Amino acid sequence: MKRFSFSLQLLLGLAAGVALGLAARAGEVAWLTTALTQVGSTFVQLLKLAVPPLVFTAVVVSVANLRNVNGAARLAGKTLGWFMATSLAAVVVAIGLGLLIDPGRGVTIALDGAKAVDLEGAGTWTDFLTGIVPTNIVTAFAEVKVLQIVFLGIVIGAAAMAAGEKAEPFLAFSRSVLELVQKALWWVIRLAPIGTAGLIGKAVATYGWDLLAPLAKLSAGVYLGCLAVLLVVYPALLSLAGRVSPVTFYRNAWPAIELAFVSRSSVGTMPLTQRVTVERLGVDRDYASFAVPFGATTKMDGCAAVYPALAAIFVAQVFGVQLGLGDYLLIAFVSVVGSAATAGLTGAIVMLTLTLSTLGLPLEGVGLLLAIDPILDMIRTATNVAGQMVVPVLVARSEGRLDEGVLNAPPQSLEEPPAAPADRDADSRDAEPALV
Repeated sequence: MKRFSFSLQLLLGLAAGVALGLAARAGEVAWLTTALTQVGSTFVQLLKLAVPPLVFTAVVVSVANLRNVNGAARLAGKTLGWFMATSLAAVVVAIGLGLLIDPGRGVTIALDGAKAVDLEGAGTWTDFLTGIVPTNIVTAFAEVKVLQIVFLGIVIGAAAMAAGEKAEPFLAFSRSVLELVQKALWWVIRLAPIGTAGLIGKAVATYGWDLLAPLAKLSAGVYLGCLAVLLVVYPALLSLAGRVSPVTFYRNAWPAIELAFVSRSSVGTMPLTQRVTVERLGVDRDYASFAVPFGATTKMDGCAAVYPALAAIFVAQVFGVQLGLGDYLLIAFVSVVGSAATAGLTGAIVMLTLTLSTLGLPLEGVGLLLAIDPILDMIRTATNVAGQMVVPVLVARSEGRLDEGVLNAPPQSLEEPPAAPADRDADSRDAEPALV
């Protein structure tokens, strides 16, 4: 397999999964469906296993590292500003597409079986905001509540930055744990071609394509909306604001986008996203160590902008609710401000519920879309991860922290494990330009 690039291995896994899934579905081979399901679920579980220590240590280390960067507050502000701007562009595209195709018009679905989804108090803005602060640290890690883990990481990282030298032993430990988790997770990522075959094969064998029939217009709309963001919005920003060739960007970023598509997890893809951002796109490592973890938990153009906008229009039309200009403005507001509700995990149910509750639409509409959520989540997550790399490139360009040599060089091989960040930092921190 080393003769094939990592991207080609993923494509081969994708093709194998589709073929095996079709065979299992056509021949009703139950054992093959079970095997594909087990392989896919094991791969995702291995990714999720690393999420709590990965997110916590990455956030702690990245926040603490900001003390070595001049103009860190401006850098963080620019990143957040671009996150919001790209989310706004994505939701405008989605609303325009929704008004054009009317995804719920003429759709007949039995509403009797649709039930409101219980999200344990995550359906309102108050519940969302109060849910960020953990009531129990152990529960936050045990139940993988990513937003709460991010909150703890930010607070402890800021405290370590304020404590100075006294916090160095803790930071050294955190860096060591982060490196160990990233090394182990890279071994899991190398299994992605096999995991891809299981995930795609299970989806094809279980759902087939007939499940999309009643919701075909919405499904097509989500894919078209995400592709419009990927192929129109992002290239325009890269060309105009970043002076970066979109072809070069996607050539270098493709492995992370591809893994996001099959894994359906922005956080699970984060180690590869960060490596691609630094080693292939040329973004400064110190800045990337902050921007990529931050983006993996809050930057969700697919899950928090395109999908909830189209889904809200669909639900409104199915339930016969007329939306006005104020409602569309609310959709845009929720998408821009509430995107952190997705928290980088598979699925966007929390974000959709937040949008529907803000608009006063029936939460039963969430239940109508659960069946096709895994299929839609693939393109949504790929869009998320692409955006999580676009913004660091734009900010790094504006701050003089984009390495043209790395960006324009032939894509670096991803066959070998990533180099230890600490080693590189120790050798080159003094040589890097400060932010001014």
